[in-house]
Amino acid sequence: MPEITAITVQKKDKTRCNIEADGKFFCGMTLEAVVQNRLKVGMSVSREELARIQLESEKQTALDKALAHISFSMKTEREVRAFLKRKGYLDEVCDFVVESMKRYGYLDDAAYAAAYAESAAKRKGSRLIASELRKKGISDEAIAAATQPLADETEGARRVLEKYLRGKDPADPKTLRKAYAHLLSKGYDYETAGRAIASLSEDVS
Repeated sequence: MPEITAITVQKKDKTRCNIEADGKFFCGMTLEAVVQNRLKVGMSVSREELARIQLESEKQTALDKALAHISFSMKTEREVRAFLKRKGYLDEVCDFVVESMKRYGYLDDAAYAAAYAESAAKRKGSRLIASELRKKGISDEAIAAATQPLADETEGARRVLEKYLRGKDPADPKTLRKAYAHLLSKGYDYETAGRAIASLSEDVS
């Protein structure tokens, strides 16, 4: 059975401490929970018991921290879990918080994806948007639903192109090749980038 080898007060939050078991960090926990459960260095305690203590003592605290975290901007489930893990919460606490937030409507990956795609579409193509959403932990199904309304992206690509070409010669072939590559890097497909270039060429011809 693991042995508690250190209990140290956290530098950024004096009401919490870090618990080490067998010389390795195990979890963060409130000092109140440590005192109430009479945890001390040298005590042998199972990892399951430490997880139970943290879950029961810190469910509301963790939920409050997560709600404060998303008050600044929408977050995905993966981002909330990562935030809680950085705070030292175990998977059991993270599961409780995420499920509670989803139940109350504070966490919705599909809604996040839709809002993100709508905003990002002003400066990025759907391929790049999908890649970014995937990195945030959004499911392929939610990504498809969020990017479907962006089917015709020519206008958005045209705006990105016009911004890129400010101060440049739009009739110069080398400049246009670089502009085409720029559109691809922004997540627009070959056809969309080509249409944007062609529409611009028609205007300046």
